[in-house]
Amino acid sequence: MEFREIAVIGLGIMGAGIAEVFARAGLAVVAIEADPQALERGISLLDRSLARAVSRGRLTVEEQAQIRARVRPAAGFDEASGADLAIEAVPEQLPVKRQVFAELDRVCRPDAILATNTSSLSVTAIAAATREPSRVVGLHFFNPAPAMRLVEVVSTVLAADGIADAVADLARRAGKTPVQVTDRAGFVANALLLPYLNHAAALLGTGFATREDIDAAATRGIGLPMGPLALLDLIGLDTSLSIMEVLRAEFGGSRLTPAPLLRRLTDAGRLGRKTGRGFYDYPSTTPPGGPPDIHNGGAGPTPVTVTLVGAGSDEEAQFTAAAAAAGITVTADLARPSDLVLIAASPAAPVLATALQAGRAADTVGLHLAGPRLGAGQLAELVPTRLTAPAAQAAAAALAGRLGRDVVRAPDRPGFLVGTLLYPHLADAVRMVQDGYATAADVDTALTLGCGYPRGPLELLDETGPARAQSVLAAMHLVYGDPAFAVPPLLAEHAAAGLGFRR
Repeated sequence: MEFREIAVIGLGIMGAGIAEVFARAGLAVVAIEADPQALERGISLLDRSLARAVSRGRLTVEEQAQIRARVRPAAGFDEASGADLAIEAVPEQLPVKRQVFAELDRVCRPDAILATNTSSLSVTAIAAATREPSRVVGLHFFNPAPAMRLVEVVSTVLAADGIADAVADLARRAGKTPVQVTDRAGFVANALLLPYLNHAAALLGTGFATREDIDAAATRGIGLPMGPLALLDLIGLDTSLSIMEVLRAEFGGSRLTPAPLLRRLTDAGRLGRKTGRGFYDYPSTTPPGGPPDIHNGGAGPTPVTVTLVGAGSDEEAQFTAAAAAAGITVTADLARPSDLVLIAASPAAPVLATALQAGRAADTVGLHLAGPRLGAGQLAELVPTRLTAPAAQAAAAALAGRLGRDVVRAPDRPGFLVGTLLYPHLADAVRMVQDGYATAADVDTALTLGCGYPRGPLELLDETGPARAQSVLAAMHLVYGDPAFAVPPLLAEHAAAGLGFRR
């Protein structure tokens, strides 16, 4: 199938970006926007994007002129009559998209492909607005379209053979990496990303952890580029809520139920960066996801002698070496006087039981070094129990800061904070592979190229170890009873066989 001309309908940020992508690939582009002022704004967005590329040395002035010459602004659907492929980028509302497709079905050639840039709506439902749904496909670009490499190519049960493959080849021609899937709510990226973000909002809403600690746990403990609450602000809380509603309608379950706090903030008009207020205020003197509220010492005097409980654990070995280098005496003898009792804690086991056994519960704090196993290497989770005295918490924070660790506080619950965010997210990815919806490689491609993850969720799972993930999820499921935390059978099989998902 040969593509020479592309029609792009809707010239907002996404539409202008998509028009640029295809024009850069050497294709003629008809940029259609019914509102003359919106058309002018969309072309201005395209012009500014190309000008930035020139200023940054990514395009020459000659290349800029050639790309711009391939884009023809137009104000009516009839201008799409010669297109080989027409793609809409109008607001994410099913009635609006169906109306656009009815018009495209009227004016486009019978052999032209009609594509939707929807991020979560049913492509099949959109295709039903046409006389020939076999030529309709999802072609989901990520924002900003010129920069983001991922494209999700979505085929329906009605799609003609070869349509999705042809569109995937077109995406490659435009310099993108396509992931081909069938029509399911959220596709790959949003179906995995949004439940994780929603879970973070639920944790904040229930007082599980502070806003700063939640975002620091993701960035410093997991190694993600942005904390989930700051990312919700960037995406837009209203947009995130609408995607969660689509996911809940299709799949159900507690993990896909929008967090009450997400809904309340949306109702209040606190939609994130675009309104100046969301989970954070913008502009803010403290960058979203910045230093947590206890970090790098300063919370209290650094203890001189520490009793460490947890012989033989990875955490003990890491801590002991760092403490010795800092001139702190570490003992395993509970009978010997010390300033603080630290338990080298496992996110699969409660700290309180060990603290009671130690006989000094008021002086005892759980310590979990979250970063090294996950490649971030920057975070200490402090886990006080109901019996831990405030002075012991302050001393533990000062000690972690002395050892060069940022600190977050986590409740004494399975997973602590980093694991509570991470392991259900990884389990979602395993279930997607288990269901046969996407391969492990496609899942990781979607999250790295579409969401900016440094490593995909299944690569992260291999780094943490399937057996470790299984034990934490099993503990979470036992305590909370939520099916969302149940161990996926495929994960249990990999853990038992000692197999990775990408290795």
